[in-house]
Amino acid sequence: MAVSRQVDLLEPINLADHLGKVELYLGQVCQIAGISKMQLDYWTNKAQIPTKGKKQRIYDIEALVLVMLIKQAKDKGLNLSAAIDAAKRYREREQAAVDGLQALP
Repeated sequence: MAVSRQVDLLEPINLADHLGKVELYLGQVCQIAGISKMQLDYWTNKAQIPTKGKKQRIYDIEALVLVMLIKQAKDKGLNLSAAIDAAKRYREREQAAVDGLQALP
């Protein structure tokens, strides 16, 4: 098979379809969100952010989004409790909008 025909067999990859499989370690989440490990550890406990792993915490994409929303709220001047509440309510509202779109015929 010629190389050009082989290339024609390939299709674009939509990474969004695979983000649910991504797992990040504490240091990676800190680097992406721009926070310290101490902050992330505290926020994880305070906000009850779900993690996997026994020896080391592992975060999924949903947890990363929540951390980044908390960081955004903190950067806008909210205290940690208010930032956690705002982030969780934002995610609930976002999920309700997605659910509403999926219910449409």
